[in-house]
Amino acid sequence: MTTRYRVVVVGTGKRGVHHAAAFAANPRFEVAGLADSDQNRLDAAAAKFGSAKTGTQTQKLVEEVKPDVFCFCTPPNVRLPLIELGIKSGAKLIAFEKPVAMTSDEGLAIKRALDASGVKAVVSHQHRYGDHYQKVHSIISSGAIGKVHTVYGTATGWAAHMLSHLVEYTSWFNGYAPAEWVMGQAAGRGKLTDIHASPDYIAGVVQFRNGVRGVYDCGAGAPDVPEVPYWWRKCRIGALGSEGYAEVHTGSGWRTVTKNGVESGPGGMDYDHDMAPYVQEMADWLDDERKPHPLQFAHAYHGLEIMSGLYRSVIDGGQIALPLSSGMDELAGLKAKVPDRKVLMTLADSAKEYKD
Repeated sequence: MTTRYRVVVVGTGKRGVHHAAAFAANPRFEVAGLADSDQNRLDAAAAKFGSAKTGTQTQKLVEEVKPDVFCFCTPPNVRLPLIELGIKSGAKLIAFEKPVAMTSDEGLAIKRALDASGVKAVVSHQHRYGDHYQKVHSIISSGAIGKVHTVYGTATGWAAHMLSHLVEYTSWFNGYAPAEWVMGQAAGRGKLTDIHASPDYIAGVVQFRNGVRGVYDCGAGAPDVPEVPYWWRKCRIGALGSEGYAEVHTGSGWRTVTKNGVESGPGGMDYDHDMAPYVQEMADWLDDERKPHPLQFAHAYHGLEIMSGLYRSVIDGGQIALPLSSGMDELAGLKAKVPDRKVLMTLADSAKEYKD
């Protein structure tokens, strides 16, 4: 008999409902519980998933439901307590939204808790399931662009929203080779008080152990992606090789140039499309230890180390060696170090987002 896994989803905003809907659509899962501190939002979600227990007291609900999968989709300032609750609940797998944590202090505490418990964890960098992302990865891994020497990612959104995506997908294109060191610079203090706290702009480089160089440009000073009209999806992510390049645009397809010529194709971010395989591969991993989820915590945690290292380079100067040996409150350091002057923006459209 095939196991059907019971799921509790904590947080019933847009992303929580996306997750709940994807679980509900998969016959391997049952949405057994929904939790949210906002009763009206919870009621609206409950109407879509009528058989699920609901509650505004998450711990009480979890104790009643006893989930196999503990999923939370909450603002990024709530991470470690929910990881600890997921572990305490007896869940076999914890699924949660990026970023992994807002500081390496918290990220390291989460890693230690998960390592000690043995609970599986995945982080929702689900864009990788888009057809355009899959196409670019296929081109790169086929050798069509030759030996990869550089991976790169740009986004006009600020780092706590976008940088972990850039790092995750370029790391995927680079076979998840570990990073050796990073160096970065930042500008603009306006978003340091945002719920997704970040400098307004950060740019930097990453040296990977296999010799590949990563180049990242995220926030108000990032270059335009003119192929994409929608501001939040102006993301360019790709790889350069000895015989060409291949890149994906989050909001508008893919393209490649190789010795065989120029090719391009369609594609765009689509939650309904991208969430289904993300959820299915949770079932695959729960069924079989030999099938780890592609978006396992270990990959996302290394991405957090890269982000944290870039922040530490801003704070302390120079290159930062990886892996990190200890935690730090990088946000406090950025608030003390980033100059108090308005960030210079690349796009006029960015002015509505970077106002301070």
